[in-house]
Amino acid sequence: MGPTKDGKLQLIYLIPNLFTAASAFLGVIGVLASVRGEFETAVIYILLSLVFDGLDGRIARMTKTTSKFGAEFDSLSDIVAFGVAPAMLFYFSAGHQFGRLGALVTALFVVFGAIRLARFNVMSSDNEPSVFIGVPIPTAAVVSAMWVTMYQKYGFMHGHEWVLLVMHGVLAFLMVSNVRYPSFKKLDLKKAHRMKVFIYLTLGFSLVYLYPVESATFFVSIYLFYGLGRECYVFCVAKWKKNKYNT
Repeated sequence: MGPTKDGKLQLIYLIPNLFTAASAFLGVIGVLASVRGEFETAVIYILLSLVFDGLDGRIARMTKTTSKFGAEFDSLSDIVAFGVAPAMLFYFSAGHQFGRLGALVTALFVVFGAIRLARFNVMSSDNEPSVFIGVPIPTAAVVSAMWVTMYQKYGFMHGHEWVLLVMHGVLAFLMVSNVRYPSFKKLDLKKAHRMKVFIYLTLGFSLVYLYPVESATFFVSIYLFYGLGRECYVFCVAKWKKNKYNT
């Protein structure tokens, strides 16, 4: 769990793990909320889990208390908070209407999320630092939660739950795909671009303030389909160049 002193665990090594435990705890509470039909509450717990999940790693790096135990604990926590919790939210809100098919899509979301975490953990450090291979499971959880929120808030999708089923199936598959997504971990913001980025962020946060559910759903969905669109573009360009040189 971390270096010890005089046979006792140093307290500082517990701090990031407490945030990880809080993320897992909120994931379990979110599952219970979904079972009770409190879907809005379940979404809030998933989003709070995301906050704690983002803090644990940063605190560990800031305090120089990163450890193999912490990394493994974080992955197990992610399976609960971002795999099981959003899967149960989907199932009890809409997926149960499809019987065994809905249960299958729900299970695939969890299984593929676990595979995504395992692949991320064993990937070598020489991979591109600026991209994720496949949709990260926290991102998939937020996308799923926001889609369910839109489904609950607006009635135009009622009677067309199969669309939500298909979208969740695609979302699960994207976690184990080779589609590349920007990680935003190493943004190179040149001085000339900082003002533009600041303006875009201000506009984005303004939309979130005015229309929190709608704008958040829009932004996370754009991120999701950006990777698919980019992959299709790269594939089409490569195929066009191949045909051009062959003719």
